[in-house]
Formats: sequence, C-alpha cells, structure tokens
Amino acid sequence: MTGPDPAVAATRLAVREHLTDVPRGSLLLVGCSGGADSVALAAALAFEAPRAGLRAGAAVVDHGLQAGSADVAARAAAVCARLGLTPVEVLQASVATTGAGLEADARAARFCALEEVAARHDACLVLLGHTRDDQAEQVLLGLSRGSGARSLSGMPVRRDRFVRPLLALPRATTRAACAAYGIEPWEDPHNEDDSFRRVRARRVLAVLEGELGPGFGAALARSADLLREDADHLECLAHEARATLPPAAGHPGVDLDALAALPRAIRTRVWRILAAEAGAPLGDVSAAHVESLDALLTSWHGQGPLHVPGGIAVARERAAIRFSPLPTEAELHGAV
Repeated sequence: MTGPDPAVAATRLAVREHLTDVPRGSLLLVGCSGGADSVALAAALAFEAPRAGLRAGAAVVDHGLQAGSADVAARAAAVCARLGLTPVEVLQASVATTGAGLEADARAARFCALEEVAARHDACLVLLGHTRDDQAEQVLLGLSRGSGARSLSGMPVRRDRFVRPLLALPRATTRAACAAYGIEPWEDPHNEDDSFRRVRARRVLAVLEGELGPGFGAALARSADLLREDADHLECLAHEARATLPPAAGHPGVDLDALAALPRAIRTRVWRILAAEAGAPLGDVSAAHVESLDALLTSWHGQGPLHVPGGIAVARERAAIRFSPLPTEAELHGAV
C-alpha cells in the first residue's frame, strides 16, 4: 500500500502538529487566495481536521484590486468546498489608502476581514499559507528597512489566533502538493509586478540562491527564528523597564535620567513603547525615528520637538521627555 505523495504528506504533517492542543469540536478556518500555498494548506486541513475531531472551513478575501477578482475569489471558494471545507465564505475587504503602500494596506484589510469572520464563527484558529520562501523574502525586506532585530525576525509561526503551519516548508512543496491533488492553483499577476517591493525581493533572493547556493533562503529563515527569540526577550525586558520608569518630578512626562540609564538595547525598545502609548502606529515607527528620539538624551542641543507617526510631538523639557498630540489646523489658526 502506497502512502500519499511526499509533498502532500509534508503539508499534512505540518498542519497536524498544530492541532494537538485544539479542543475537539472547534472550528478552524484557512485563509485561501486560490494560490498554491493556501490551496495546499486548505487540502491538508480538510484531511487532518476531521481526524482530530475538529471542524474546518475557509475564508476567501476579495480585495477588489484587480479586474476579475470576484471570479478568482469564487473559484478559490469552489476549490475549498470541493475539498470538503465548510463553511466557506468570500469576504469583501475594503482597502483604505493610508500612505503605507498598497501591499501594507491590502494586508491590513485582509487581516481585518479574517478577524471579523473568525469572531463571527467563533473560530479557534485561522491558518495562513506563508512558506519558508515568504519568510526569507520578509527578512530581505527587513534588511532593506534597517530597523533592527524585530524587523529581521520575520513572521511568527503563531500570533493570537493566526497560525502559519507551512512556514518551515519551501514553496516548491506546496506547488508539488497541488500537482499531486490535480489542482491548478491561481497565479497572482501581482507576483510579476516589479512595482511591489516583495516581488523585487523575490527576484533578489533568486539571484542570491544562484550565487551563494540553494540553501541561502533557508538560512535566512533560520536566522529569523533565532533573531525572533532574541527580539522577544529584549522586548519583554523593555516592557518591564517601562513599567518601572518613573515620571519626571514636578513635570509631565518621563524622567530623563531614568530613561538615559537604561542599556541602549532596552532603551530603544522603550522609545517604541512610549511612542505607541502616545498613539503612534508601532509598525510605522522606524529606526530613524528611534535614533532621533534617542538623540534627545544622548546628544541634546536644544532640538525639538520631534514628530513621530500618528501626529505625535516629542520634546525634552528640563528633566522630562514629553509626548503630546500635534495641534490641529484649527488649533494652529485659532479656530474655536
């Protein structure tokens, strides 16, 4: 008796490892675009979930960013239904333009839609089809931003209810699994569009694999795992430091001497925490912002106030560092 195709077996095993602690009867959803990665994941979940006493469904997000996207979403939903997943929902995502770029805006809209459907169905987990290749590309993009260990640590296997079971498998495995199932996955035309940074990172990675060896992408992914452990620990220490950071005596804001006394590796992370507490979107606070903030302590010569994302001003006032909202246009012009 022959077993399943090796690629199919690999995807099923990857999914199975994330089902052991899930309460029986729970619903799991897979986010499916119709591409090879998410289709292979959907097929693996459809096979493994019933054997673990679990229910499995799918959510297909239509961003509405390409002509015919509704048809693509309908085909992906039909594939999921044929695999035996239920419920299967097609979700319309509203992609808001924030200035962060189309990729980031689409990702934010996608996660918002997946969170909504998961909450509505009381789904225990939402499975995402990112692979080791995606992880390597993420690390390259982090290198290009120069934002430190957190930026280089890539995507976590799990965050809240979102799980990426295939993160240790190469993209070639998901394509081989789809071929074994006899499913022709959707090829996203955006994957050939050089205007997207991730597409350019993918092509750079292919060049590096050719020049430095086929294990280069896997090495980047392993480095991300190690850096994530370090970043998690340092961020834990930073939150502990923030919790004990005293306010400035007689002034609103954070005590300057206490902040300056922190080791730089902790202090830079505390700056991010302080910015987030003041209302800055954490993902938009860059390394350049943090360096400018730290200069208020290490090389202050009267500069400021500094501005960080979210309309926040940061100023050094006597013995204090103070975060405050920037004035509105109406306030600047004296309007009531």
